[in-house]
Order: sequence, then C-alpha cells, then structure tokens
Amino acid sequence: MVTGSAEQRILIVYRDTIDALYAYAARHSGGDRTLAEDVTQETWLRAVREWRRSGPPEKPLAWLITVAHNLLASYYRRRRPQQLDADTAAELRAIENGGAAGARAVVDDALTRLPPGQAELIEAFHLEDRKVAQIAEGTGLSERAVEGRLRRARQRLRRELESLMGHGGIRNDRAR
Repeated sequence: MVTGSAEQRILIVYRDTIDALYAYAARHSGGDRTLAEDVTQETWLRAVREWRRSGPPEKPLAWLITVAHNLLASYYRRRRPQQLDADTAAELRAIENGGAAGARAVVDDALTRLPPGQAELIEAFHLEDRKVAQIAEGTGLSERAVEGRLRRARQRLRRELESLMGHGGIRNDRAR
C-alpha cells in the first residue's frame, strides 16, 4: 500500500513530466491529437497502477516515454498501411518547391524507417532539444556512447532520406 507521501510524489512526477510526455506522444502520433491524448492518458494510468505498488522509478520520464513508445508501436503495428490521399501526395511534392509541411512529412516517414533506438535519439536531440548529457542520463548510456549512436543514427537517416527523395524528388513507392 502506498502512503500519502508516495501519492504526493506521483503527483509531483505527473506535474513535472506531463508536458514532455504529451509532446513525445504528439510528435509520434502523425498529427492525430486524439491518439496523442489517448497514449498520454493510458501511459499515466499504467504508471499510477504500477507506482502505487512500487513507487516511481528513479527516472520516471524515461519510464513514461518507454511505455508511450510501446503503446504507439502497438497502435502502428495494428494499423493497416494506407494509400496516400491527393492532399498528402501534393504536400509531399511541395518539398521540391521548399514546402515545410512536405519536408516534415518526409522526415517523419524516414524516422519511422529507422530502428526505434536511433529514431528516439534523433528526436530527443534534434526535436526535443535535449543535450547529450540529458539523453545519456535518461538512457543509462555514457555520453560518448550517445554521441556515437547519434552519429550512426544521422547517417542512417541521411540514407533513408536519400532513398525517399531519389534523384528527381520523392520516390513513388507504388512504382516499385
């Protein structure tokens, strides 16, 4: 049974992490706000259930993001691939004209093609503006290991982007 002080600790962790957790879920939900909210809520429900028994972990945000990552991965595994609609295809073509929305869509697509650990490192460093030391602390890796993995992740992302972009713009996957 958890004491009142443990409940207070859970509440403090909630206040300290809810924004970062929602931001993570929102970035990984492909613009689906409802999905981001559902993942955030389900992650916290699981946290409260577990933490009432055992107390919050040493690195609660890392625990929460791991649960959110797993929930999103399960969601996307169950989801059937969909054909691009005309608006999305037009948005992707906008890259050739410097369109930011299209560029973001291609980068998101390339990130989904990376192994999860590599995608998470790139997102933490470049999209969440976390420092190498913060990432190292959250992952339990040394700073040097994070730097090396981040370098390899960038190289892999570059290859994926080149593959998606091809030589004349976005590659048409249906032509394969």
